Amino acid sequence: MSGLTPGFADPVPDAQAWFRALLEAMARPGRIQRVAALPQAPAPLAPAAAAVLLTLADAETPVWMDAGPGAEEWLRFHAGCPLVAEPGAAGFLLAAGAMPELAALDAGTEEEPHRSATLILQVAGLETGRGWRLTGPGIGTEHRLSVEGLPGGFLAAWAANGRRFPRGIDLVLCAGDRLAALPRTTRIEGAG
Repeated sequence: MSGLTPGFADPVPDAQAWFRALLEAMARPGRIQRVAALPQAPAPLAPAAAAVLLTLADAETPVWMDAGPGAEEWLRFHAGCPLVAEPGAAGFLLAAGAMPELAALDAGTEEEPHRSATLILQVAGLETGRGWRLTGPGIGTEHRLSVEGLPGGFLAAWAANGRRFPRGIDLVLCAGDRLAALPRTTRIEGAG
């Protein structure tokens, strides 16, 4: 473990800053958030994705990730979370490569929709002011978000996810040091 890079420089305030950014991102879908405090995560983890994982993962929450053994060892050391082999068994997921099928993830139950999974998806870029037209709770009339690096068929999978409401997956998009959230209630129209 001597080759592990550090997590947050100041763990409590840094995690609190990222938690506030995540809350703001979920409350205002599609708005890009940045926090200066970034962990030194191993490749291929993007700094924002690593920070989200350090903020949310703990010893009680199963995590699935596809970022390789170095990232798994880093996360296990810093967050103490159990790692699972199957995406459907995870409470939090980090996709640094191919996005898992949304329909295969834990969408919660009708009685406990809050027990659904959250997918942290690394993308190539995030930009506001153009791209998708987002509507739904937390958005005044509409918001524009452009996302680079999503798989083909994403919009159809997202629409199917929305039809499961109140069940469904929440999504956190991370590009470099930036993040934006798409709660399951967010509707998307147009090209990303």
